[in-house]
Amino acid sequence: MRQPSFCRFGASNGDQNLVMRLDQYLPVLMFILVGVAVGIIPQVLGYILGPNRPDAAKNSPYECGFEAFEDARMKFDVRYYLVAILFILFDLEIAFLFPWAVSLKEIGPTGFWSVMVFLAILVVGFAYEWKKGALDWE
Repeated sequence: MRQPSFCRFGASNGDQNLVMRLDQYLPVLMFILVGVAVGIIPQVLGYILGPNRPDAAKNSPYECGFEAFEDARMKFDVRYYLVAILFILFDLEIAFLFPWAVSLKEIGPTGFWSVMVFLAILVVGFAYEWKKGALDWE
């Protein structure tokens, strides 16, 4: 008699609770393999088939037009990070308004006033940042 396509890990013949079917994981494994192949194969093909003829002009700096004069790991002002974090924070909060605006008729007055409270908190936070000078760039 042929065994079914599952493995038993420490299960007795009568215990069906510990049975694990490995063939259920085949689509997940295939998805992972195809994803890795799509990420790696174009890079390998580009490295193998692409031309590699470096010269002085190709290896020269082109972003700003002059040779680098400082270390690439120089320190940035903390205000740069602060403005970037605040932008991401408010940008994500504003993104919550689009689904609310689309479903405004269905959510009724409770949904409307809950978003008004959300916007009030958002405005208070924005006014606090503005008053503290977090948005000033000197």
